[in-house]
Amino acid sequence: MTEGIFIEGLIYGFMVLGLFITFRVLNFCDMTVDGSFPMGGAVMASLLLKGVPPVAALCASFVCGTLAGLVTAVIHNKFKLPDLLSGILTMTMLYSVNLRIMSGRANLQLLRVNTLFTGITNQFSNVLGYDGSILLFMVILTVVLKLLLDIFFHTDFGLSMGVLGSNVQLIVSQGMNPAVIKTIGICLGNGLTAAAGALAAMYQGFADVGSGTGIIVSGLASLMLGEFIVRSNKIVLQTFRVLLGSVVYRALMYLARSYGYIIGMTANDLKFITGIMIIVCLLLSKTDVVEKIRIGQSRRKRQGAV
Repeated sequence: MTEGIFIEGLIYGFMVLGLFITFRVLNFCDMTVDGSFPMGGAVMASLLLKGVPPVAALCASFVCGTLAGLVTAVIHNKFKLPDLLSGILTMTMLYSVNLRIMSGRANLQLLRVNTLFTGITNQFSNVLGYDGSILLFMVILTVVLKLLLDIFFHTDFGLSMGVLGSNVQLIVSQGMNPAVIKTIGICLGNGLTAAAGALAAMYQGFADVGSGTGIIVSGLASLMLGEFIVRSNKIVLQTFRVLLGSVVYRALMYLARSYGYIIGMTANDLKFITGIMIIVCLLLSKTDVVEKIRIGQSRRKRQGAV
């Protein structure tokens, strides 16, 4: 049970990291996630069934996710459409694209196919167990990804990407093209989302064209939970709290599924719970901001009186 929560939390943490890049770093409302997540699973399943090695299939899923993000960025930058509409258009088109990738089938089974997790469990299941082996692999993979992102956001380009989300004019004054920076960020975010979809398909044993429905809502809930638990402006802690929020969200969903019957809740209420959770986090964050403003005003008044 506990191992499964951490595994799912880390797998979906890739998707939440992608949302962190688009929603928080770039301040870009990207709805492409609902299409790029199942796209990663569709590409992974299709390639595995054709005998492609799992590592190559995972890389292909990441690349396809970046291409989906590129389409959104082109629609937004070239056609001057709002970010929300650009993502919705790409998400809608990706549904048909994903069906094409899966040869017109809505679901592909991977139970009889060797996946990336199959090799890991064959090596370490005798020592760590099935879930323990997968958890160890996911921890290592997540730590490597987090370190790479931390290093990236400390580079000049990564810092420019962070500035772009809050001050576009500063980027323009430095002679940099904001459209290029935004495009790379959107591609990176959707690439991570597609990788999460590929990992989820391998772990669950199937790829489904509808697996991305509402995934952005759960991602935002995870993102806000992490921000509520850990508050910091340091990128190292920001990427950590994204992963922490993903694990906490999965734990809360497990508790709701397992013990929700006590208060008459069913699995059909999970989306409702997620929405309430986001609203609560937003209200708490706004309350915190208002309180900080009041404290700052009172301090200035006392300094002025002195």
